[in-house]
Amino acid sequence: MSIHAADRQHMSPDSLVEISTFLARRWSGNDDVMVEMSERMTETRTRLSENRISIAPPDKRTGDGFQRYRQFRTSLWYESIRVRHCQKILSNDHAFGFILNAMETCRVEQVGLKMWRGMENEVVMFRAHMLVERPQLHEVYGRARMVEAFYQDLMFGAIKGQLQESHMRRITEASKIAGDVIRRAVAEGRSTGWVEEHVGRIIMVLEIDSLMTIPVSLPFMRAGMALDEKEMLKVLRIVAQKDYGRQDGMGSDPAEILRGDGEVYDEYVTLLDENQKTENKGLAEEPVGIKTPAAGGANESSIYDAALINGLKARFKEWKNGWREVHMPVAGEEFDGESYIEGYGPFITDARQSIKTRIMILLDHSSSIAPDSCEYKKATLALCEVLSFLRVGFSVYAFSTQARSVVCWSIKPENVKWNTITAKRLARVVANGSTPLAEVYDKIFPILQSRSPDIFLTLTDGEPSDPDAVRGMIKNIRRLGVSMVALGLGSNIIRATAIAGNLRHLGYEKTVAVSRLADIPNKVMSVLEA
Repeated sequence: MSIHAADRQHMSPDSLVEISTFLARRWSGNDDVMVEMSERMTETRTRLSENRISIAPPDKRTGDGFQRYRQFRTSLWYESIRVRHCQKILSNDHAFGFILNAMETCRVEQVGLKMWRGMENEVVMFRAHMLVERPQLHEVYGRARMVEAFYQDLMFGAIKGQLQESHMRRITEASKIAGDVIRRAVAEGRSTGWVEEHVGRIIMVLEIDSLMTIPVSLPFMRAGMALDEKEMLKVLRIVAQKDYGRQDGMGSDPAEILRGDGEVYDEYVTLLDENQKTENKGLAEEPVGIKTPAAGGANESSIYDAALINGLKARFKEWKNGWREVHMPVAGEEFDGESYIEGYGPFITDARQSIKTRIMILLDHSSSIAPDSCEYKKATLALCEVLSFLRVGFSVYAFSTQARSVVCWSIKPENVKWNTITAKRLARVVANGSTPLAEVYDKIFPILQSRSPDIFLTLTDGEPSDPDAVRGMIKNIRRLGVSMVALGLGSNIIRATAIAGNLRHLGYEKTVAVSRLADIPNKVMSVLEA
């Protein structure tokens, strides 16, 4: 189901974190609240002591783009209201904490809706998706089934599956007790501690152990799957019948709730437009024949090797501040440090070190790279992270074959900072085709003329399709005052050395070779250090 045309687009994490932090601070009334988001997150957590909300991105949720954003936004609203009105949030791993958190969700929801009436339809929509994501009762075993049934009855007014009559009576009684406690808490302005005092009664009715382990019910397990509109309306009708403390006549039309037109949709479209502007920033001057990969929807986490990046940053940290310690040689039968310093000055000095070289990097994404594409991208992303860390001026391009034509991809122009958008562009490029270096150089030649980098580095694992044409293009580029360097990639040392030797005969001023993809950043840094 796709209701809105804008659903074809995606929002960057940076844009989402920015708007999320703004909304969370307004909803919570706490200007110190921070929002963090990562593709690795599978659930939403709030740490009251740290004023921190950790939330999974919209792409982890169900439905089309707008539905996923609505769920993301409503989940953030719930957590922001928790920050404002909860005194504690317990772990869901055990029955006591699971039940208390469920009751607190209902309490803060009703309190929050009194302040933010415009969230009523969003709450119903969010509850409908929650119900879809909950497991069937026959999938939950042992006493945990009673807790899941209680949760579904309390939160949605319906359960997914069948229970014994005696069990159903206990579930109904427990839900009634919980509902009465929540209503009194809201009416009398009670807090988390007061609600917590009544959890024991519910545990007794359910006949469970308060420390019983609750199995993890992973949310977003059907992420990206769009529900049929008729099915979604059916679920919305079920959920809309539940009393969530809404005003009479509000949030009751399932079709209206499903459409979600209004301020939330306008906000969604605005975010998409701003994200598109951010993606295209600095790209207008690219010459004909250069394309920019779409960053939307790409997942850069699969090519992000934190260990490799941090190791490289640690190794080259002295380049960051531009100074390194140099130990000068001394000689003599017996060394007197104070006398030496008085007569000759310090023998440990600081030597200024900086990188003013501007480098353009071209990445071979021919079909021969495909088997090792992920590791290749990890190494190049790590290289870009380190170059950005050291504030080196650099640009990144790649080439591959698309629709039987060679395409030169602009990953990072020189006037754009390395960020998540550029990393997503790198992740998006698919390795395919041959190695038509001469044609690629011809497409990129106008950029070399206008930008004139100090070094033009080509990373490739094969011989070019037309060596003579490549020699001609290399001569033309070198006439611009650009130093031509090639890095040959091979499956082993012999193969890498052979590739580097072949590249040397093409006219490159310097060639280096690697047999391990993880060595690419170090080899490139050695070129800059020379």
